[in-house]
This record gives sequence, structure tokens and C-alpha cells, in this order.
Amino acid sequence: MHDHRTTASVQRYLVALAGHEDPDPIVRALLARAAARLQGLCTNMLRKQYPRLMHGPLGVQEDEMLSLLVERLIKAMRQVRPSTVREFFALANQHLRWELNEFARRLASRPRMHALADDIATTGPPTEVPIEAAGIRQILEAIDRLPEDEREVFSLVHIQGLTHAETAHVLDVSTKTVQRRLHQAVSALAGELSGLVAGDLGHASAEGLLASDDSADP
Repeated sequence: MHDHRTTASVQRYLVALAGHEDPDPIVRALLARAAARLQGLCTNMLRKQYPRLMHGPLGVQEDEMLSLLVERLIKAMRQVRPSTVREFFALANQHLRWELNEFARRLASRPRMHALADDIATTGPPTEVPIEAAGIRQILEAIDRLPEDEREVFSLVHIQGLTHAETAHVLDVSTKTVQRRLHQAVSALAGELSGLVAGDLGHASAEGLLASDDSADP
């Protein structure tokens, strides 16, 4: 019920935003109302897709990502005006992925000697940094190649952490449609990423990403 109230509130802000000459006050109020959902998005994406960034030299944390995401959205929504809750969270998801990709590139480009020193402290081998970053990119590219309806359901359930019922509400479809699209997306990704999942370095990231949704409705 809480998520449903948030969805309704966000939609009201988006309606008020349309055609408004000074969007910043409305956008800030919208982001404050959606803060819990955005925090969940940051937590899920960071832990499931980018766990390596939380350790070692970068030590990226959920609160930091939420702050960066809010800054990005304030700037983006001066130009882009999503008209639905679905479009708003898709925009948030896109900007968060861009921000995390930048952190991953920064980690992958660190000099080998620095990576060695950092990885000794975190028990990881020096070759883990660039290989994991490459694995993350491979996973994200595979997600991007999914059909739009499957990609959207996969993102809402496995990245934003919504249940099947909540996802159905956001997309205005039945729960069975959500389950069917999610099954198709996971099957496609499991086939395309089978080599990555089988590898020792990619296993944790891919397995977490493709795991069944424990919070989903029966």
C-alpha cells in the first residue's frame, strides 16, 4: 500500500510539472516524496550489479549514490519531463546506471600497482578489477538487448525491487503478464550470460542479478 501511495503522489507531481516554467521546486518535492523508492533502487542496483564498487579504493555507498542520482535528476528534468510514473523511474534507472558505469570505468582504469595494493587489503586478486568491470558491462549490454517490455519488467523487479503486484500496478498490466515477461527475460539472460555465470569472477554478479524474486507474490 505504501508503494501505491508513492506512485499516486509521484503521478500528481508529474502532472503539475507539465508545462511549468520553473520545474525545480516541483522536481525537488517529487524527489523527496519518491526518496524511499529511489533509495531502494540505489541499494538494489549497487548490491546486485556493482558489489565490487562498495569495497576497496572506491567504497561507494547507497547514500552517496542517492545523492548523486538526485543531482542528476534535478538537472535532467529541467529538459526532460516524464509524464508517467513508469517514465520517471525509467529515467532514474538510466541515470543511476550511467553514474555507476562511471565508477566502474574509474575502477577498471586504475594503475595495476594501485589495484594490487588495494586488492591485498580486500583479499581480491589484482586481475579482478578489470574483469569484473567487463562482466558488469556484459550483463548491462545483455539487459539492454531485451525486448522493451521484458527489460522494463526485469528492471522493476530485479533492480528496483518491486514485487510482481507492484510492477503490475506501475505498468497497468496483470500480475500474470508480469510473471510471463519476467520469465522470458530471465530465460534469455541466463542463456546469453551462461559463460559469465559459470565463471568464478562473474558468478556472484550474474547469479544475484538472475536470482528469483523472493519478494514476489505467489
